[in-house]
Amino acid sequence: MAKKLILSKIEHLPLRRCWQNEASDFTPWLAEEENMARLAEALGMTELEVIATEERVGSFRADILCNDPINDRLLLIENQLEKTDHNHLGQILTYAAGLDAATIIWIAEKFTEEHRAVIDWLNRITDKNFNFFGVEIQLIKIRSNKSVAPVFNVIAKPNDWSKDVRSSSQKKADTAAEKRQAKFEFWCNFCEYMRNNPSKLFKPESPTQQYWMSFDIGSSRFNITLLFHANIGRATVRLYMLEDQDKTCFDALVKNREKAEKSIGSELEWNRYEGQMISTIDVYLHNCNFTDRTGQQVVFAWYKDYTERFIKYFKPIIKKL
Repeated sequence: MAKKLILSKIEHLPLRRCWQNEASDFTPWLAEEENMARLAEALGMTELEVIATEERVGSFRADILCNDPINDRLLLIENQLEKTDHNHLGQILTYAAGLDAATIIWIAEKFTEEHRAVIDWLNRITDKNFNFFGVEIQLIKIRSNKSVAPVFNVIAKPNDWSKDVRSSSQKKADTAAEKRQAKFEFWCNFCEYMRNNPSKLFKPESPTQQYWMSFDIGSSRFNITLLFHANIGRATVRLYMLEDQDKTCFDALVKNREKAEKSIGSELEWNRYEGQMISTIDVYLHNCNFTDRTGQQVVFAWYKDYTERFIKYFKPIIKKL
C-alpha cells in the first residue's frame, strides 16, 4: 500500500523578508549562476551569461547585463522588489536605449494590469529583433517546512517566443561554440603578444574559453583580472578583493583614492558591493575592437600597461594589509 502523502498549505512571503535591498541583496543573488539558470529555464532559454551588474548608463545603473543567447546581442534585466511602477518602466526604456539591448526582462513582485499591457504593446509594435518580458517572482513557503523557495512566473512575453526558441536551438549551440572559440583565440593572441613584449611584473595564464584572465598578486585574497566584453566594446583591468565581506580591504584602499588614481594615471571605478564577499576596483578602455588583429594589439598594449600600473601601486599596499 502506497504511503499516504501529508498535504500542507503554501504561504506567499513578501520579497523583502529575504532581500532587503534591490542593488545590494537581490541583484547579487539573481546574478549567481544557479539562479540565472532558474530564470533561463522559466524563460525557455538554455543559458544566461552575466556580463555585468549595476552597469552604468549615463547617470543611472542597470541591474544586470547579459549576453542574449538568441541573437548574440545584449539582454537587460531590471529588478523590483515590489509592485511595478512608472519609475522602473522609464528606467527600463532608458537603459535599453542607452545599451542598445535587444531583450529586456522586467522582474517584479507583482505586475499591474497597466504595466503588463505595456509589455504586450511593446512586443506588438517592435520587430522580432526585440523581446520584452514581464516576470513575477514569488517566495513560497510550505507551512510544515522552514525552507523558502523562489518561483519565477512569466506573465508577459513575445507571441512567438516558444516557437522562435525551438527553431533557433541549433543556431544557439553553434553560436555558443563559436563564441567560446573566439575567446580562446583572443587569449592565445594575448599570450603571443606578451611573449613578444614580456613584462617583468606578471606572466599570463594559459588561454581559456572565458571572457576573463586572472593573475596572482601575492595574496589569496586578491587578484588582478583582465576582462573583455565584445558586445559593449569594453576592456577592463580589475583588482578583485575576495573574502571582503566586512569591506576591511576595500575601505583601507579607498581612503587613498585620490593618491591611487594619480599614481595609476586614470579615474577608477570603486565598487564596494554591500553584502557581497567581493569588492572591485576597475579601469576601463572603451570602443574596443576585439576581432581585428590591429584592434587587439591596442587592447593588449593597454592590458599590459594598466596591469603593471595596478601591480606597482597596489601590491606593496596589499602586502601590508
